[in-house]
Amino acid sequence: MPKDAAYQLAEQKIAEALQSRATELDLRNTKLTELPESIGELVQLQKLDLGNDWKKNLDDKNQLTTLPETTGQLKNLRSLDLSTNRLSILPTSIKQLTQLHSLILHSNNLTTLPEWFGQFKELQSLNLYFNQLTILPDSFRELTQISLLDLSHNKLTRLPESLGRLTQLRSLSLGSNKLSEIPESFGQLINLESLSLSHNNLTELPESFSQLTQLKSLDLSDNKLDSLPIEY
Repeated sequence: MPKDAAYQLAEQKIAEALQSRATELDLRNTKLTELPESIGELVQLQKLDLGNDWKKNLDDKNQLTTLPETTGQLKNLRSLDLSTNRLSILPTSIKQLTQLHSLILHSNNLTTLPEWFGQFKELQSLNLYFNQLTILPDSFRELTQISLLDLSHNKLTRLPESLGRLTQLRSLSLGSNKLSEIPESFGQLINLESLSLSHNNLTELPESFSQLTQLKSLDLSDNKLDSLPIEY
């Protein structure tokens, strides 16, 4: 069956990148519904952009629901943008991309993250806002290099106690979820500089909250808090 114009354009750009040994490939806003398997030939690639701009009309956006298995061959990839697509589950093809430093998945339809997500041990920046996540996998504790994490506008009802292991975190966004409590381990996030917990159902904060002495920005608006920990 003949492929559509968007697919053919992507094939052409992949061929050009292969010939020039490019380390970056921009396929943003190209109306893709399927990524060519030839993407796996770009083993030198370090940055791949498959996302979309907010202001684009739907007809002009990529609408990917998965990625080909060959994507897993991009072992040198450091940055992957899949924002504003139609992913409801993470493609297993990215499981092998363990050198990723930046992963952008906001504005998809993700309801859960696989247990193998913890294999992204080199991640420093992770954007997951505007999805449908209700819980984080236990393996999330393995993301010990992460410094920026945005989980706002999901449906999280609780956070794992192991979140405290992410001690390199500097910016954490958890606004617009359904959180009613914060784990005591929060106090271990001693490098945290920016924290948003707005628009949740919090009635109190753990005593360990007072240990977040590096905080420069804190948003607790639209909760049910009567007071802060006495030492804060």
